[in-house]
Amino acid sequence: MSESPTSRTSSGKQRYHHGDLRQALIDASHQLLVEKGAENFSLADACRVAGVSTAAPYKHFRDKLEILKAIVEQGFDRMSQRSLAAVRAKGEGTIDGVIAMGQAYIAFAMEETAVFRLMFGHNTAIKRDEHVEDTGRSCFKNVIAQITLYCEKNEADGDPLHIALSLWTFVHGAACLLIDEDYENVAPGIDIDAMIADAAIRLLPTPKKG
Repeated sequence: MSESPTSRTSSGKQRYHHGDLRQALIDASHQLLVEKGAENFSLADACRVAGVSTAAPYKHFRDKLEILKAIVEQGFDRMSQRSLAAVRAKGEGTIDGVIAMGQAYIAFAMEETAVFRLMFGHNTAIKRDEHVEDTGRSCFKNVIAQITLYCEKNEADGDPLHIALSLWTFVHGAACLLIDEDYENVAPGIDIDAMIADAAIRLLPTPKKG
């Protein structure tokens, strides 16, 4: 989770630090999103948690929807940073790196479930926002780039976009099944990391080199 520019008082409220009003409101709304869900808090609630007046948000946001969009944008940014850190630790353009990206996606969904649900939910006003779409595409482009690099390094045939879409379909589906606890009904204790590794190995083209 991203660092917050706010701190908590003894009552549990956040205390706004001068100069960080926009982020303070995002952080407060993020807290309420986790605690109550996107539909169950108001802009006034976020102001109360942030410790600011109800007029304060309008310096930065037109309404609650604008704050939710900002939460989603920052969620995609954190997911992207996590994914890139994972692949760099394992090696860019390698099968282990691609596997690590998938595992990082799952970890994000499990650790930031409320944000993940908002990122991929059914609110079209959020999903079709230009800035949200740009951050989402940027995140997916990282996957395409790594698969492209893998194919180039290994002289392997294959369409990186098609492979990336197939891998994302599998990993995203697995993430949704995990956070909804559906796997527990049919396969308790399933090794998701091993499943992702197996899927990546099957989907990535066979190297011609090495």
